[in-house]
Amino acid sequence: MSLIPHVFGDRGVDPFSLDLWAPFSSNETTTFANAKVDWKETPECHIFKADLPGLKKEEVKVEVEEGRVLQISGERSVDKEDKNDKWHRVERSRGKFMRRFRLPENAKIDEVKACMENGVLTVTIPKQEVKKPEVKSIEISG
Repeated sequence: MSLIPHVFGDRGVDPFSLDLWAPFSSNETTTFANAKVDWKETPECHIFKADLPGLKKEEVKVEVEEGRVLQISGERSVDKEDKNDKWHRVERSRGKFMRRFRLPENAKIDEVKACMENGVLTVTIPKQEVKKPEVKSIEISG
């Protein structure tokens, strides 16, 4: 369940997402929407889970750019075709994908971990402790 209103069907406007979206450009951009990512925050860390069925970890790249931007990208290659093949339906997406997320200030960007299991990429980013302001009592004289 998303807390962000949906504007373009299943594609919502996310203030933390830096995805590029061009509805009338090449097929390369249409694969952006196919890399679905969940982002949850726990008291200890931020966890991103991306569904990337059929991809190997070598075909996926996880980077943290300057300005605290997490980028998940990769490419699902096109199956080799034989001239005698006759396709009845092609529904699986292929091509390049990229998702970008601006990380909050409390993310420890130098401790990012990523693992891939059963077509699900999990990126874990620990959080820094937020120091609470120290309160000093002042004695009132008089």
